[in-house]
Amino acid sequence: MANLVNLQRISLKNHPEIKENLIQKFIFEHPESLGLGELTPIQREKIQPLGGRLDILMGNVDNDARYEIEIQLGATDPSHIIRTIEYWDTEKKRYPQYDHCAVIVAEEITGRFMNVISLFNGNIPLIALQLSAYKVGDDISLAFTKVMDRVTLGTDEEDEYEVTDRNYWENRSTKKIMKDVDDIFNALEKYTSGYELKYNKFYVGLAKNGVAKNFISFKPKKSFLHLFFKTNENPELSAKIEDAGLDVTYESRWKQYRVKLSGFSDYKKHEALIQECVQVAMDYFNISEI
Repeated sequence: MANLVNLQRISLKNHPEIKENLIQKFIFEHPESLGLGELTPIQREKIQPLGGRLDILMGNVDNDARYEIEIQLGATDPSHIIRTIEYWDTEKKRYPQYDHCAVIVAEEITGRFMNVISLFNGNIPLIALQLSAYKVGDDISLAFTKVMDRVTLGTDEEDEYEVTDRNYWENRSTKKIMKDVDDIFNALEKYTSGYELKYNKFYVGLAKNGVAKNFISFKPKKSFLHLFFKTNENPELSAKIEDAGLDVTYESRWKQYRVKLSGFSDYKKHEALIQECVQVAMDYFNISEI
């Protein structure tokens, strides 16, 4: 019979052996411990052009996300906050093709931290994780709790992403994948009639009479494409898509599902289910079929 026991929480800041570089190494080798999805470690102690070193840089290949992670043993302080935001801003300017998010990891997320962050009014995508350490025999167990998730202002219809053209996407992906996008768009004519593909820098969306209305959108890759559809997360719908054998992720930041398709053949194989998803997205936008 299992027994319930109290864990002994310890302070890493005052620990004689555990230093920040060991925490960095652990997170870099175990990115799943942060609870931010399937992250890929990119670099530790990345030197910044204007001085300083970013603790950890991680990415997510599937959605072109980059995470600038700073670690603070003990409580957050103003210099730590500013340093994290500076590194995020530097990386964002140097690599604008990615979706960047600042991440602060600290043993204590203080009320002052929350007050400072509120001044930015959601204009800086930032995640705060509280690091808790517990003594388990001779070992130390780490736990990461999300205290604050990133806040996003505006919607896709109000975005200011740079407009591109078809040639941009044929070079970024392939002509074959772009034809698959065309074929899927045309096969969804029941839902997309009156719309046209709108080529943006980070995705291919929809527009009607020149106005964006991205109830669905596409992100073409070299050998596959992602189909996105907007709606609230629905466990039953998620299970239905997963049971069909499709690779699906719900992106809560954007309130959308991301479904991976190898191409038009994948769409034809799951046509009824994908059309159901598109209808769900139209209902979410309160759009009637043409």
